Amino acid sequence: MDASNILKPFLTSGKMRFIGSTTYEEYKKYFDKDRALSRRFQKIEILEPSIDETKLILNGLKEKYEGFHSVKYTDEAINLAAELSAKYINDRYLPDKAIDLIDESGAYARLTGNEDEEILITGKDIERTLSQIAKIPEQSISGNEISKLKDLEMNLKSNIFGQDHAIETVVRAIKMSRAGFLEGEKPVASLLFVGPTGVGKTEISKQLANSMGIPLVRFDMSEYQEKHTVARLIGAPPGYVGYEEGGLLTDSIRKTPYCVLLLDEIEKAHPDIYNVLLQIMDYSTLTDNTGKKADFRNVIIIMTSNAGAREVGKALIGFENKQVDKSSITKEVERTFLPEFRNRLDEIVVFNHINEEMASLIARKAMRDFEAKLISKNISLKVTEGCYKWLSNKGLSSIFGAREILRVVQDKVKTLLVDEVLFGKLSNGGTAVIDVKNNEIFITYKHTKRKT
Repeated sequence: MDASNILKPFLTSGKMRFIGSTTYEEYKKYFDKDRALSRRFQKIEILEPSIDETKLILNGLKEKYEGFHSVKYTDEAINLAAELSAKYINDRYLPDKAIDLIDESGAYARLTGNEDEEILITGKDIERTLSQIAKIPEQSISGNEISKLKDLEMNLKSNIFGQDHAIETVVRAIKMSRAGFLEGEKPVASLLFVGPTGVGKTEISKQLANSMGIPLVRFDMSEYQEKHTVARLIGAPPGYVGYEEGGLLTDSIRKTPYCVLLLDEIEKAHPDIYNVLLQIMDYSTLTDNTGKKADFRNVIIIMTSNAGAREVGKALIGFENKQVDKSSITKEVERTFLPEFRNRLDEIVVFNHINEEMASLIARKAMRDFEAKLISKNISLKVTEGCYKWLSNKGLSSIFGAREILRVVQDKVKTLLVDEVLFGKLSNGGTAVIDVKNNEIFITYKHTKRKT
């Protein structure tokens, strides 16, 4: 005799009034199996409240939390708690996550504040608490996102050289999404970067994440060349090793729901990966092996590919200044990726080859970055125009791209300075003047004594 059989006569006769609550999963697992018991109850589905309804709930609870934490909540704090929790916390439901947000904000303010003073909880406090819960930089939550989008193109062009068309395409796609011009529940942007190696495809993803103040989540798709490895992204099926561990991709997005997702060298992955991506690009959701959903609505998806680079490289051999039509890359993209996959992309962005002007700008940036590392050692660099020109000419390569310029800086400049910085004339700080003499890098030193 179990509890359900004891309750049935009392429920049938009406001698007992019973109200219970449970989740869908537990109802199906335990309650619904006993049909005789479940039919004696009226099942009422409680839906998640809207943001406006959540605000009313929070205003009703506000007085109790103010008394418990000895704080005061502004109307701005209540409204932001409902709006921001709905946008950034995807693994829980309203109003629970909004209530947690005002509760934690009040607790933090009381613990860190002065007990003798009345503490006011503002929207800034809600943003700070949410940034810790959702693992999102605080500045990306505040209302400055519009100003960031306004300056995004300029910021990217100051760090990525010679790829203006690619940058404009990326920024346009993101602005279209943020303006609400896209149909349906889709990611912020789904972009495919194609072009030769070393032209900035991966770097633009890093700079985009840095400019917007959000994390970069990177997957090297060469690790997913076999059919069974693709399953690791969403979790192993029942009966296989790692079933209870969840999926690498779904877990990453649940932890950082607001990010730039970089799928590097996508053409190297097993073709089954495209079936997974179709679901993400269409509906912004992906379900792992445990039934949990990852929300991609606030994710910028960037896929890189070297498709067509080999054919272009062959055409460039012996013709350094020859301009190759982008149609060869486009044809290879059409041959590599299925039409239903290309059809769901917001943009296919083709990157240019490195030219002399781009090489000069890259060489200057490489030397600036190197000098920034030496500041802590009280060392400054002075680089002549002749040196910049020599570095860019030595490193200019249509096949290897910007990486060849960085290699030249590494081999021809940094290797000459390393011993001097550690043991020699710059060990106590100073200035290094870098010039070219007899077609070789020539460095003169002006050392300074460290102040004691």
